[in-house]
Amino acid sequence: MSAAPDHAVSVEALVKVYSGRQGAKTALDGISLNIPRGSFFGLLGPNGAGKSTLINILAGLVLKSSGRVTVWGRDIDADPRGAKAAIGVVPQELNLDPFFTPRELLNVQAGMYGVPKAERRTMEILDAVGLADKADSYARTLSGGMRRRLLVAKAMVHEPPVLVLDEPTAGVDVELRWHLWEMVAALNARGTTILLTTHYLEEAERLCDRIAIINQGRLAACDTTANLLKRVDSKKITVAMATTLPAELPSALAAFAPVVLADNRLCFTAKASANPVGRILDAVRAAGWDIRDITTEETDLEDIFLQLTAH
Repeated sequence: MSAAPDHAVSVEALVKVYSGRQGAKTALDGISLNIPRGSFFGLLGPNGAGKSTLINILAGLVLKSSGRVTVWGRDIDADPRGAKAAIGVVPQELNLDPFFTPRELLNVQAGMYGVPKAERRTMEILDAVGLADKADSYARTLSGGMRRRLLVAKAMVHEPPVLVLDEPTAGVDVELRWHLWEMVAALNARGTTILLTTHYLEEAERLCDRIAIINQGRLAACDTTANLLKRVDSKKITVAMATTLPAELPSALAAFAPVVLADNRLCFTAKASANPVGRILDAVRAAGWDIRDITTEETDLEDIFLQLTAH
């Protein structure tokens, strides 16, 4: 048995151009990135950035125009069958046959991947996603959350080392979202490489150890989550006063260019590396004002995302 590759997915100079009546459209323009084995990797970008095109190329559903792509060390051109066997995709759409039971759906899916009956882990997978007690219920009777978990189960029937989750929590409630992330985090802890696309940036920030951001078909950033968060050196400090603010701020405070908010609050934005909190509080005290409350807000992934994808 060959050794596992360092990179679960490797993309080199990937280009995809769609031809149409209105001319050619470049969906991916020279994307290069590596997804380390065992990582929880986030793929982010605005609508139309090229995320779905990239995923569909990995899954063998869309043909690339140029470049090189490997999945678990298998080139999608030289070994398309091996590459497809190494990846499982959980689509955003709930595409389930309503007249099949979860047991039947998983067995059919396993058969499509050529998994022998003796090697199928249908009940083990259903138990892992919390659907063992629904194994023989028709899919149409399952709740939306159960159907979402069943899609994950379908993607895992052939034990792929790489699992792609395309907007898995779009339109689901908060409780289901937490259950899904617990389940996926457990899969990742057991060694499955996760590739996640999501519009919920707080999810990506909390779950992913590495993140790539693409914009207009090009790679805008690819780094560890911690390094990305260091890119924007800013901090927001909101100070709520116990007294009514005057029409004109003292020059020492005005120098920080604060935004005056309702309820006698001032919002300051400054470089985090400059440690501005102490100097702002000194200026407030020098004005003779009493502070009712103070809050600080660090840079988050949304700040990075907006900075990198702004037109």
